[in-house]
Amino acid sequence: MPAMTMVQALNSALDVMMDRNPDVVVFGEDVGYFGGVFRVTDGLQKKHGLTRCFDTPITEGGIAAAAVGMGAYGLRPVVEIQFADYIYPAIDQLISEAARLRYRSAGEFTAPLTMRAPYGGGIFGGQTHSQSPEGLFTHVAGLKVVVPSTPYDAKGLLIAAIEDDDPVLFLEPKRLYNGPFNGHRDQPVEPWSKHPASETPEGYYSIPLGQAACVREGSDVTVLAYGTMVHVALAAAQDSGVDAEILDLRTLWPVDIEAITASVRKTGRCVIVHEATRTSGFGAELSALVQEHCFYSLEAPIERVTGWDTPYPHVFEWEYFPGPKRVGEALRRVMEA
Repeated sequence: MPAMTMVQALNSALDVMMDRNPDVVVFGEDVGYFGGVFRVTDGLQKKHGLTRCFDTPITEGGIAAAAVGMGAYGLRPVVEIQFADYIYPAIDQLISEAARLRYRSAGEFTAPLTMRAPYGGGIFGGQTHSQSPEGLFTHVAGLKVVVPSTPYDAKGLLIAAIEDDDPVLFLEPKRLYNGPFNGHRDQPVEPWSKHPASETPEGYYSIPLGQAACVREGSDVTVLAYGTMVHVALAAAQDSGVDAEILDLRTLWPVDIEAITASVRKTGRCVIVHEATRTSGFGAELSALVQEHCFYSLEAPIERVTGWDTPYPHVFEWEYFPGPKRVGEALRRVMEA
């Protein structure tokens, strides 16, 4: 199998689905002729034509509204929000219309749309190009939320999202677009070509939504992570010497509660890691779920390692970013409790 970057894997997923299904259309700001800010849609307009991959004005609300209408009409739109930080004008359409359409029409209409958005920090994007807003959307009934951590998963999950009959928010960790990142900013950047998860089939395959993946087996503590934090957690386990079992959630909602409970009941401890701000972040929901389902198995309090409750700072990027040192300290605390 060829080695792909996450950008190439996402591009391949879009190309495969546009080949397989003429109802799949791709649109957003600069996604057509230019191929997207991060080149995820590169070449799609040239291959599939102006009516299948096209540019829009700078109007996130309009992009989302058009996608809802197209989905209700029978198309399968895949729209790009250039940065997740810009998604807020689209919230009303995404929540009030797309996520509720099946319910409010008693199943007569659905909104089979996929909204892609690069998210997260680690690139010195500052407060307006580094946000992690996933917690706002996992709260919404009728909306699925997906975050891949490798090229292989990114392609399979995106294909599954496009095929889903309900709206899916597909958040792409832009720090992982061109290579894995373990949080050690002082180390040389590793390309995806040296990582086994870069091996990605060129053709069609899908990964079911709602299934977590165990990326490291262990017996001491369970780490729940997604996106860039999966790689940070792996580095923290290695650096700290703690035998951590690491679950890559992949789909935040619906979350794979069976995999979570099985792992926590096995290890008796849990550390939750995400880049978003701490208060009301998705880690709070995960902590509540673990407490509800695994109370009698827990040997120590649940730990959360997150971003701080501040806008994402440009100058203090690495103080905000949950790196392997902070994760390792949490691993040692739960082992000593």
